[in-house]
Amino acid sequence: MVQAYILIQTEVGKATAVAETIAQIDGVVLAEDVTGPYDVIVRAEAQSVDELGKLVVAQIQLVEGITRTLTCPVVHL
Repeated sequence: MVQAYILIQTEVGKATAVAETIAQIDGVVLAEDVTGPYDVIVRAEAQSVDELGKLVVAQIQLVEGITRTLTCPVVHL
């Protein structure tokens, strides 16, 4: 299982709607709107890095109101 945090910037005033929409996507564990340089932080999981990439590119990035994403895979050192 691959897990990642996805940091999302949104259009002004869209953070709550983006977080609510993303929370409904299969593979998303948690989606919360936050303050700071990013507007939404998502915790997601997938079976592989390829599946995680597909989740981000084919589903999350298509949500209306998103302007930029940064995917940070979780590592266990």
